[in-house]
Amino acid sequence: MTATSNRLKIGISACFFHPNEERSLFKGKTLQYIEQSVAHWIMSQGDLAVMIPSPEGHTQKGDVQLDHYAEWLDALVLMGGSDVWPGSYGETALDPRWEGDRIRDQYDKGLIEAFVKAGKPILGICRGLQIINVAFGGTLYQDIATQRPKALVHRDADLYDHNLHDVQFVANTQLSKLLGGAQSAKVNSIHHQGIKDLAPNFEIEAYCPHDKIPEAIRLQGKAYVAAIQWHPEFHQASQGTLDDSPILLDFLKAARM
Repeated sequence: MTATSNRLKIGISACFFHPNEERSLFKGKTLQYIEQSVAHWIMSQGDLAVMIPSPEGHTQKGDVQLDHYAEWLDALVLMGGSDVWPGSYGETALDPRWEGDRIRDQYDKGLIEAFVKAGKPILGICRGLQIINVAFGGTLYQDIATQRPKALVHRDADLYDHNLHDVQFVANTQLSKLLGGAQSAKVNSIHHQGIKDLAPNFEIEAYCPHDKIPEAIRLQGKAYVAAIQWHPEFHQASQGTLDDSPILLDFLKAARM
């Protein structure tokens, strides 16, 4: 058995259920949680998955801040979930359904700032890609189907993680090299928002060949900040989808450095 001291501690951003008086359980309470398969994806290599609770809120006590987690943990995974609030990139919601989660945006951007400051690697998944792009100065399509009506269907509520499409990898990027120079692969697609304007100093590493919407990005320079639009934790070999293990192994390698 691997000693605990040799296992990486990988932080995972929390999703939020905000107070709702109509819930039968935890009535009016804020819930923070992670999706099981994200934790299991990290744990698949024997490392420890740690949910990072938000220190903000009316029940806050003590002096714990996100900087403390960034100092203690080895890396950060920003997981998927709710829409990004359009105000985070200087827009107003085109539809009330796309108001997003302003509180979570502030939390996620605080995590990004803390881990970059600490020099720790960051990997974004789905919403994680979107909030990374926004945090560094990019913008999003609030709803791909509305703003890009000729685009591929990137989200099918019935098929959910069985909605698949091809991605094209950009040659000679870090991601392409990790995947042995692969030109394309099949991935799941569960998002209705996506990158509109790429953040400065980022490079597109993969895109949807049908509509050119970015599917993977990476910050140029020394800091390890990378993100993918698909959910690697949902991929199954039986689907014929991308083997995401090189992405995870590279991220964990960076966390050990």
